[in-house]
This record gives sequence, structure tokens and C-alpha cells, in this order.
Amino acid sequence: MNRIARIEIDETGLAPPTPEIEQERKVAIFDLLEDNSFVPATRGDKVPPAGPYALNLSIRDKRLVFDISTEAGEAAGEFHLSLGPFRQVVKDYFQIWEAYYEAVKTLPPAQIETIDMARRGIHNEGARVLMERLEDKAEIDLDTARRLFTLICVLHWG
Repeated sequence: MNRIARIEIDETGLAPPTPEIEQERKVAIFDLLEDNSFVPATRGDKVPPAGPYALNLSIRDKRLVFDISTEAGEAAGEFHLSLGPFRQVVKDYFQIWEAYYEAVKTLPPAQIETIDMARRGIHNEGARVLMERLEDKAEIDLDTARRLFTLICVLHWG
């Protein structure tokens, strides 16, 4: 019950994604829906309704917006995060992501694995930043944070 069962990304105002970015998004959403842990935080005396949850991610007024409801449509919370803490790690992620996709085309497996290890390290850093930013807003595990970080990167693409 403490999980995301549906996720939508509001693409309003975003540039059209490249096929590679679209694939990253599809994989992240698929993996997220297959296995995640998500519990909106209790705020004061307001206990959020039980899940599973639907999550709408968007960028509004240069802020990352998590709009959460139950599958039945009952509001479960909305919070906004500054994009500032994510800027450098998202930039690093896209640089290593591009290097990885170029490496896959031409480099031997050992070199690809080295780049992939760096990519995973940056992904973990992005997940850590997200977990810190969500500390008093929602409880998530590392795998959920990693997948949500991928979706944050997709939103930054535009």
C-alpha cells in the first residue's frame, strides 16, 4: 500500500525528448512501478490517506512539483522542491550519460563498465540529494530515489 502505483510527467513547456531520453523515461517509470516504496509524511496532525499513490511530477515556476493523490483521486499532498540542489548532479548525469551511450557504440566492454560505474555513482549521488530534499515530505528507499532522480533528469532535459 505504501507505494506509487501510477506516475505521470507533466511535459508542459518542455522540449520534445530525444528517443534516448524517452527510453530512459520509459525504463525509469516501468522500474519504478514494478518496485518502489513511497510514504507521504505526516504533517502536523494531518495524516495522509493510505496508498497506493498516483504521482504527478512537473516543473512549475522553476520548482520541482510532486502532486500526490490516491489511486481513487483523493489528495494526499503536494510539495515543491527547489531545483538548485539538483543542477550540478543533473549536469554531471547528462555528461556521463552521453559518454556512456557513445562508449557503447565503439569501446570495449571493460571501458564501458568503467563509465557505467561512474554513471551509477552519479545516479546514487542524485538519489542521495533527492532523499535529503524529501526528508520531511516523503519516505522513500534508495531504489525509488534512483528512479525518481532519472525522472527529474528527464524533466530537466527541456
